[in-house]
Amino acid sequence: MNITFGIITAGNNDHMLSESINSIHALNIPKYEIIVVGGTQHIGPNVTNIPFDESVKHAWVTKKKNLITEHASFDNIVYAHDFIYFDNNWYNGFLSHGDDFNVCMNVILNADGSRFRDWTLWTDNGNHADAVTNPELKCLLPYNVINLSKFMYISGSYWVAKKKIMEEYPLNEELSWAEGEDVEWSKLVREKHEFSMNPNSTVRLLKYKPVYYQTIPESDLNIIYKGIKC
Repeated sequence: MNITFGIITAGNNDHMLSESINSIHALNIPKYEIIVVGGTQHIGPNVTNIPFDESVKHAWVTKKKNLITEHASFDNIVYAHDFIYFDNNWYNGFLSHGDDFNVCMNVILNADGSRFRDWTLWTDNGNHADAVTNPELKCLLPYNVINLSKFMYISGSYWVAKKKIMEEYPLNEELSWAEGEDVEWSKLVREKHEFSMNPNSTVRLLKYKPVYYQTIPESDLNIIYKGIKC
């Protein structure tokens, strides 16, 4: 399984970026590359640095991620921010899961060990699911629930996708970070493709980020399923 790891950075977080890159090297993947988009002093084996002018547009993460797609040599592409750390189970977990996917998520843990926004419903789908997700942000799905892609979104901090999918659905460069770029992209992709969940692999955040979402209870899942059948 050949993999392109694409990491975006603003050039002010080299200590975490180095931890992230070193965790990738430690996976001992036979064939991989690391593409870093943004200013950094980090160099090393299998690492390509793509300079980026941060003054053109603030937090222009969509452009950076599209550059990763453009320069990726391999079909399996990881998109990550510079605070993502890869646990030593990550590669073997993907070997177990296999690469028969279009867009794939795996376990994401926050800096305090709690669950981050990995396998999650979106809060505003304009349908019956909103009655569950909107009031109390009950959005985090059990990892064994794999048939609700039409109600989900992929958080922009981290995901894995095929190059052909990202070429078909590039991120909207009119949007920057925190402007719903990941939500817009997810809603487009999910109309045609299913999202996949790999519970065998884990990444961690090297800094704490608020989650906001709660785990959705079985009773509320039943409400969503019932609405699908109606």
